Amino acid sequence: MTNAIQATQDALGLAILANGVDPNPRVGCVVVDSAGTLLGQGHTQPVGGPHAEIMALRDAATRGHPVAGATAYVTLEPCSHQGRTGPCCDALIAAGIRKVVASIADPNPLVAGQGFERLRAAGVEVEVGAGAAEARELNIGFFSRMVRKAPWVRLKTAMSLDGRTALANGISQWITGEAARTDGHAWRARAGAILTGVGTILEDDPRLDVRLVETSRQPPLVVIDSRLQTAPAARIFMPGRAVWIYAAKIDEAKAAALRSKGATVDCLPNAQGKVDLPAVLADLARREVNELHVEAGHKLNGSLMREGLVDELLVYMAPKFIGEGLGIASQPMAGGPLTDLAGATALDFISVDRLGPDLRIVARVAGRDVF
Repeated sequence: MTNAIQATQDALGLAILANGVDPNPRVGCVVVDSAGTLLGQGHTQPVGGPHAEIMALRDAATRGHPVAGATAYVTLEPCSHQGRTGPCCDALIAAGIRKVVASIADPNPLVAGQGFERLRAAGVEVEVGAGAAEARELNIGFFSRMVRKAPWVRLKTAMSLDGRTALANGISQWITGEAARTDGHAWRARAGAILTGVGTILEDDPRLDVRLVETSRQPPLVVIDSRLQTAPAARIFMPGRAVWIYAAKIDEAKAAALRSKGATVDCLPNAQGKVDLPAVLADLARREVNELHVEAGHKLNGSLMREGLVDELLVYMAPKFIGEGLGIASQPMAGGPLTDLAGATALDFISVDRLGPDLRIVARVAGRDVF
């Protein structure tokens, strides 16, 4: 038998499984009867597929369990609009669900309480709030895109204990161990897109795809390339993966060669003749990217940090001491080098975990998630 607290936790556990569903939020749903017996459960499927509520109702039908009079525990307000799929609140009503316990309201302006209103108007009892903090955290990128009109920017780096991300000659493979590298691919897999700079493309010719964990799709790759130096033969171009390149000036011959490889090339210059990074984030939000996973070199990292565009740091720290070498960022902060520690960027440690011999640290810019 399942009580209300356990049902909410089970729904949150299902939501965690909903990776790679961007631009949709990660949602889980559990349906139980009045005695607490599980009738059906499910989580949101990849874009274009059923949402969590529909999956739970289908699961109940497959099990042969009628759901009339049952309670649905769902981690986000059921949608009320026709998008790629139909309104989930209507499906719950049609199924005869008596009560909906939702963790949090949907920040999407197309929903934003309307799902709850439609349920109540149909006589369905609605409770809101159980598991709200966990549900919001699972969908920090979705909330960011809906409220701030920009994706949640997570900058990943691997470093030694003395803060070096590479040797002085640029060599960085491998600072951390296999467990940390595998975990890094899991974070790539959950992202709406992966961002890097042309410097990384030219120096390392990486694939920057998801290989070490299972995934239903390869996240689009975003390349900041002011002068379109990316070679059409670069390994980033692969079947089924979108590549979006942002330049500061368009050379039509170079752009045509990149487009022939399937890339989308856009020009977003700033006043300094570089790529306008805030404009890139706004455009990525328009492309429905919730979480932006950054794996770039120290120059682009520094620019993102200097402009205050990084929300969270994903740091893998190895028990090694390198000495002279490169760091996470090379650009000075706004206004030049700090002369007072009070001007340092304040961070909150979200988690610190051991992965093999290494540490994984998730640190968030203080107050950045208040939106």
